[in-house]
Amino acid sequence: MEALIASYGDTSSSDSDSDTQPPLNHRSPPPPVLPPPPIDLLNPPNSLGAFDYLERNTSSRIRSFPHIDGNYALHVYIPVFIPSERKKELAQFLKKTTSLVQDLHVVDIDVPLLTLVKDEDKLIQAALGREFHISLGRTVPIRVHQIDSVVAMLKQKLQFQKRYLIDFNKWEVFVNDDQTRTFLSIENTSQGLTEVTKQIQVVNEVYKLHNLPEFYKDPRPHISIAWAVGDISQSLKRAVEGETKKYINVGGSSTRCMFTCKFSSIVCKVGSKTYNICGSQG
Repeated sequence: MEALIASYGDTSSSDSDSDTQPPLNHRSPPPPVLPPPPIDLLNPPNSLGAFDYLERNTSSRIRSFPHIDGNYALHVYIPVFIPSERKKELAQFLKKTTSLVQDLHVVDIDVPLLTLVKDEDKLIQAALGREFHISLGRTVPIRVHQIDSVVAMLKQKLQFQKRYLIDFNKWEVFVNDDQTRTFLSIENTSQGLTEVTKQIQVVNEVYKLHNLPEFYKDPRPHISIAWAVGDISQSLKRAVEGETKKYINVGGSSTRCMFTCKFSSIVCKVGSKTYNICGSQG
């Protein structure tokens, strides 16, 4: 920009300059008029004007859209923590599943489960001792000028949320839209499903008002425990079905709940900044 200014000259002038101008007949001829700067300087390719939503991701937090300066990843979710008394049983399930499908990694990070299954304490701490989430909307790019409006509207519409319990009672396999990731997840299909679905609808309303992609038409609330590169859904489903047969009754539904957690809050994360949208009310 300094080079641009140097080329075009400083056009500012002061009153003192005008008082000391030489007589008209002694003035130098006016300098030639330079052409305007290239239009590309005014609208660089990474400006907000080049923003596009062509690439969208799924309910996972792995971002599949390109980074563009001035845009941030938006994610709205319910934080979930697995109760300590249920972690050992879930760790046993992960051990057996990993022995059949060895490409699984700890969710959100690039740590192979195969390196953790030999030490149960490490497996529990790394794979099950962290914060999980139920996504209430897609993880999408948001423009910087939309942040305050989105956060304020989410708080307005979701500020009063009563306490409720969420049951996680079904192992399930999900694949993202572009088949680049497969997820081993635990789905919520019973208690708490109605409440979570209503919250998803509210988040959808806010997204729609800001021209953001809405969530799936038939949402399936879940937390993801592990992931693998590519679409390995068939082999992973076979492994999961083999391990869950003992929990299935004659009607085809699960006979038990893997764990239950309390709804505690809704969080909105924009880039690296976290906003508390609401807490549960008594």
